[in-house]
Amino acid sequence: MRYVLDSSTAFKWVVPENDSDIALRLRAEFQAHVHDLLAPDIFPGEVAHALTRAERQARVTAGEALDLWSNVMTTAPQLVPSLPLMHRAIAISSQTLVGVFDCLYVALAEREGCEFITADSRAVNGLQRPFPFVVALSSL
Repeated sequence: MRYVLDSSTAFKWVVPENDSDIALRLRAEFQAHVHDLLAPDIFPGEVAHALTRAERQARVTAGEALDLWSNVMTTAPQLVPSLPLMHRAIAISSQTLVGVFDCLYVALAEREGCEFITADSRAVNGLQRPFPFVVALSSL
C-alpha cells in the first residue's frame, strides 16, 4: 500500500504514547517494503517542531530532540515538494477551516490517490467527512 504519513504519526515512532505500537508497526512494514510512505517536504520541520515542543513540556529529556529527529529521519517518508500542492491545500483549508499544513498532506494524498494516515484527532475530525481517505492511525 501507499500512504501519506504526517508528523504526528512519525512522532510516535520515538516518543511512546497512545497508538505508538500501531505507528511502529507501520514503520516496520515500511522498512520491510510492504508500504510506500510519502509526505510533503514540510515533514522534517514539523517533526522537529513536535520534538522540541516535547522537550519544553518535559515529555522528553532536554537536548534529546535532535537524536530523536535523526532517528525519525532514518526512515522518513519520501519527501514531495509542497509548492505544487499549495493551491489545492489553500482551497481545502478554506473549505474545511483546517490549517494549511495539514491540508498539504490531504492534497498530496488526493493527488496520489492514497490514504492519509494521521494521529491528529483534530485533523481527522475536520477533514475526514469531505475527504474519506483521511484515516486515523488508531483505526489501523
